[in-house]
Amino acid sequence: MPNFNSRDVESASDLSRRLGLSFSNMALLTRALTHRSYVNEYEAVEDNERLEFLGDAVLDFIVGAWVYNRFPEMPEGDLTKIRSALVRNDHLAKFARKLELGKALRLGRGEASSGGHNRDNLLGSAFEALIGALYLDAGLDAVHAFVNPILEDVRESILNQIQDPKSELQEWTQSQKMGAPHYRVVSTSGPDHAVTFEMTVEIAGVEKGRGLGTSKSAAEHAAAKDAMKNLGLI
Repeated sequence: MPNFNSRDVESASDLSRRLGLSFSNMALLTRALTHRSYVNEYEAVEDNERLEFLGDAVLDFIVGAWVYNRFPEMPEGDLTKIRSALVRNDHLAKFARKLELGKALRLGRGEASSGGHNRDNLLGSAFEALIGALYLDAGLDAVHAFVNPILEDVRESILNQIQDPKSELQEWTQSQKMGAPHYRVVSTSGPDHAVTFEMTVEIAGVEKGRGLGTSKSAAEHAAAKDAMKNLGLI
């Protein structure tokens, strides 16, 4: 991963052109790309946290509407699972990486040097802030036009994720009176800004599955799915 400095950071106007977004108020987009660490060091006017808050709400609606219209025969419970998966921070970070938002983030020197341009929580927040800025600048239709193609690209993969292996595994262990599964980190690898976790899941004190993930939550999901395979449940 490249080391970024202030000269490497893509400008808001260049990002806007690259993504095909015609911002009439470029200051909104600049703010969406500004982390609080940058404000602290460079005395910028405002960071992106308020836009992140707004973008989170707009995304919930946009994604919910897309799921509702895209899967007209799907029951409410599965619709909720898909929406929840799509708006999780780790998934939003994937969207941000696809858009290469990392190279446009305005970070403080410490945050930048520690890999902030590639960190999931910063990327997911920046994607939400971008959506908030686009909504304020151009309205809901513009957000629909921007987000829906991104969602279509992950349609098939998200269908494979609607089953929540952690919940299903816990329901099964409780039905068998075996208590709740216990998850444990057994190793980590990779640099600080891109750690991979290896997690085990134990049932009644016996290891039943292992999984890898770029967050503890993702590794737990992978371990639960592995356990369900080993137990013959899927």
